[in-house]
Amino acid sequence: MNQQILVKIIRNKVVQHTLFWVLSFGVLLQFFAYSDELHKSDWIYAGLFHLPLILAVYTNLRLLIPQLLNGSRYLLFILSLLVLILFTTWFLQFTFEVLTDYIFPGYYFISYYEMADYIKFGLIYLLLTTLLKLSKSWFELNETKQLLEKLNSEKLQAELSALKGQINPHFLFNSLNSIYSLSIENEPITSKFILKLSEVLRYMIYEANEEKVSLKNELKYLENFVELQRLRVDDADVKIEFLGNSKKSKIAPLLLIPLVENGFKHGIKGDTENAFIHIFAKTEKNDFYFSVKNNKGQIDETESDRFKGIGLKNVQRRLELIYPNKHEIRILESDTTFKVVLNINLA
Repeated sequence: MNQQILVKIIRNKVVQHTLFWVLSFGVLLQFFAYSDELHKSDWIYAGLFHLPLILAVYTNLRLLIPQLLNGSRYLLFILSLLVLILFTTWFLQFTFEVLTDYIFPGYYFISYYEMADYIKFGLIYLLLTTLLKLSKSWFELNETKQLLEKLNSEKLQAELSALKGQINPHFLFNSLNSIYSLSIENEPITSKFILKLSEVLRYMIYEANEEKVSLKNELKYLENFVELQRLRVDDADVKIEFLGNSKKSKIAPLLLIPLVENGFKHGIKGDTENAFIHIFAKTEKNDFYFSVKNNKGQIDETESDRFKGIGLKNVQRRLELIYPNKHEIRILESDTTFKVVLNINLA
């Protein structure tokens, strides 16, 4: 039998309740039998004994637990449960002292138990079924929680993938155009920049698909990216400084590139005389410090498209998803400069 079908059958409420009462009937049948050989009277006695118990159990399951226990009305639930136990005790006595004479007049059943024994039976069945119900509810709640966590995780992963896919592709086209210009002029450094572009694309396509990447590789990717940008901004003051040991640290991929890209796009463009961009990174144990400072230039009309402003929003949203309560991002702005400072605890 298919495992999924078997699980579905086992989790069916009708099947569960049927199995419980079949097991209960079998246990009490053996318990009440006055000899090793079962007689018809034993079956009838066990069946009659179950009538008050079944009524009490389903009153508890359908009324007391949903209305009182699940509603956090605990004192009222306990009082109602005590009343139900007393009613069950009375019903058991009534069954064997009065009811059996009308239903089975030829058997002359008598009750073998005192009132205290009936109270024990009622208490055991009501407590047992209450615990089973609460256990089942706990497992269902836990399964629902796990399902929600899985759905949320899948949603976050989808959102993160979408955010990573929003990295501005303009640098690729611009880099190809710049390399093309070098090739026309037969510049000897053309092959060097083709290799750097290849490394950038390889990182974005393959390594950046991981949840976390080596910080060393991420910073190397930034260096290659900046080198490609230098082709277009020869007169600009471009500085990169990385301090600390980044070999063992890991970071979310493509998290820093929008900040650097933002610096080139909004700083160096349109202001060739005083253009600059200074990139600084530092690692101290699990703490990572990163900053990008640039001048305020004029934005090309060609850049005023759907990617405008996406860089910082992209980074802020990804930080919230990946490093909640473990990051700080600040924007320091003046009339002539723009600086983004990022601190992340990578632990």
